[in-house]
Amino acid sequence: MIHLYNLATLDTDQRARLMRRAETAIDDLLDYVRPIVRDVRDRGDAALIDYMERFDHVQLAPERLRVGPAEIERAHRLLDKDIHAAIEVAIRNVRTLHERQMPHEQWFTQVAPGVMAGEKVTPISSVGLYVPRGKGAFPSVMYMLAAPASIAGVPRIVVCTPPGPDGEIDPASLVAADLCGVHEIYRLGGAQAIAALAYGTSTVAPVRKITGPGNPYVSAAKRLLYGTVDVGLPAGPSEAILLADESADPELVVRDLLIEGEHGPDSSSLLVTDSRALIDAVMTILPARIDALPEPRRGFCQAGFMGEKGTGGLVLVASMREAIDFVNEYAPEHLEVLTREPFALLPELKNAAEILLGPHTPICIGNYSLGTNAILPTGGFAHTYSCTSVFDFLKRTGVGYLSAEGYAALGDVTRRLAEFEGFPAHAAAVTNRPL
Repeated sequence: MIHLYNLATLDTDQRARLMRRAETAIDDLLDYVRPIVRDVRDRGDAALIDYMERFDHVQLAPERLRVGPAEIERAHRLLDKDIHAAIEVAIRNVRTLHERQMPHEQWFTQVAPGVMAGEKVTPISSVGLYVPRGKGAFPSVMYMLAAPASIAGVPRIVVCTPPGPDGEIDPASLVAADLCGVHEIYRLGGAQAIAALAYGTSTVAPVRKITGPGNPYVSAAKRLLYGTVDVGLPAGPSEAILLADESADPELVVRDLLIEGEHGPDSSSLLVTDSRALIDAVMTILPARIDALPEPRRGFCQAGFMGEKGTGGLVLVASMREAIDFVNEYAPEHLEVLTREPFALLPELKNAAEILLGPHTPICIGNYSLGTNAILPTGGFAHTYSCTSVFDFLKRTGVGYLSAEGYAALGDVTRRLAEFEGFPAHAAAVTNRPL
């Protein structure tokens, strides 16, 4: 039976469970991951080679950790031409949107006569992008991370991605990396890759920031290394809300519910609607659509929509106002709006990592080719984190200048405030200052 929630009848505990995502208990993995992180810190490449053999079942010499130009050139030849063309289109759209995000390199404003204040924007000097592999290949993750990093002007863009059974990196990911201007690619995965990027080894120089989704072991390594390196936004299991009214096509709703549902058994895919008729129609259609999926996607959706621990399902609300309030509280990774007038709701939707409007804008197009970034905060972190953008790869520095007139206006103000807060050296610096 598909999970069905009537928001009006849920008690506090039931509502809390609905809001809770199927997050892995990262705390339980910290003790497992900690020795791996320390071993990479202490033994460098030797530890990386050992863990590759242990976890990836691949034996490589240290000199093969880095992907060479010949392998990248070969990837362009091997990749199916239609997939190559699709990646090119997607990258073009992603680049177009992210180029519009770029701020002015430097700006000033006169905040008072003779007082100039502003900012200087510079790229982070080096970033490490983690691109997972699992049982398939994810070139979309590669270009969603690498394109904005390249546009931001990061001087050193490094990718770590797990090798396949033969020790090779899939051609699609290599092509995407090459088209986006990645500088270094390493066949490394898991917690050991995060540790290598943070601490550095003989082969992998350390970076200033690491970002990108990964499995729970990757997330645990990031948590352990917080404070050693910037570990980027929190990206956990996939999640989506379809916000719909009575005008939505039930068949279309079912199709789009399965988009995020098929990611894994821990994905959260919810329909939120004030239409009981839509709920009933979806309840009728959805089980057969799940049964028609191939494994393992069928099992993932069954676990998410029907399983005891599943966090997907259908949510009936009393009104569209209640639906909007629920969405803003939940703060989903993906929000698809299937209402009669989706743009009318847009001003009220405050907390979502991305908002996709109307029946022609399914989440899957956002995931691949729309141009918006699909590397998004999950687990409710859309309350405070933004979608991945060029700003993840830039930093701002405050810049100021005072003329003699400006100094004369602010010197005594500063002295009085410094004395009030108990900083005599501050006050002395602007008392009878020799100029």
